[in-house]
Amino acid sequence: MAPLSPDDLWLQGSVLGPFSADIVGYLGLARATGGPVLDLGSGAGRLTVPFARHGFSVEAVDRDAPSLAQLRSWAARFGPRVNRLVTTTKADLTELRLSGCYRLAVLAGAMVATIPPEARRGVFREIASCLGRSGTLALDFTVHEASELRDHPRRESTFHVPRFDEVTERVRYRQEFFPSDVRELVTYDCERSAQGHAHRVRLTTEKWIVEPARLHEDLRAAGLRVVVTNRHRLDRRTRSVLLVCAPLDSEPPPAGPHAP
Repeated sequence: MAPLSPDDLWLQGSVLGPFSADIVGYLGLARATGGPVLDLGSGAGRLTVPFARHGFSVEAVDRDAPSLAQLRSWAARFGPRVNRLVTTTKADLTELRLSGCYRLAVLAGAMVATIPPEARRGVFREIASCLGRSGTLALDFTVHEASELRDHPRRESTFHVPRFDEVTERVRYRQEFFPSDVRELVTYDCERSAQGHAHRVRLTTEKWIVEPARLHEDLRAAGLRVVVTNRHRLDRRTRSVLLVCAPLDSEPPPAGPHAP
């Protein structure tokens, strides 16, 4: 998503709401692998803070400074123990340069779809370099039925964010798919109303259609192999896929979480 202003950070949590069930699965994987954990594309800490609350040292990487500031504020609310376990790094994933060593790296919430296909191998190589022989990479993404992309390249929907106060949040979003370019453009028209005042904003994000075969090739070229695959149908058009990966010369990691 395009960088958010402090007034628009609420949208991040709302858009990722459908992915919230994956927190339990990723926590289970962290318990199996141990830390430290690398949360790539962390946003405002949807996974980072729960990891830290469960005792894991976490490095959160995101390109959006307001999101990282909110993450730090959220972690601080749980006291110094949790706050000390969290470090933040402002960086675009395509320019990632890692110096730590991690037992688990995660690209959650379909974050891999934000990485241009031609840049993926480089990103995966950088991740693999910090995992050693015993680390694990877990990532999830959405698979679109080819016929649906061809027949329905434009999709629209509206959702209201459940609130129990006097604030109203409404989002109308439009997806436009360009299969020949393996590209997706998402537009969010957002409105937040409170105490008679309305805040409206249009946000856009460019994503990439993930082709599973090419993704597997990119992982292997980076020195990683897929050891666990979980699939979960979201609707008649899409499936969510979770991959748990290990270095080519490693033993298989512990069983991973169910797909979100």
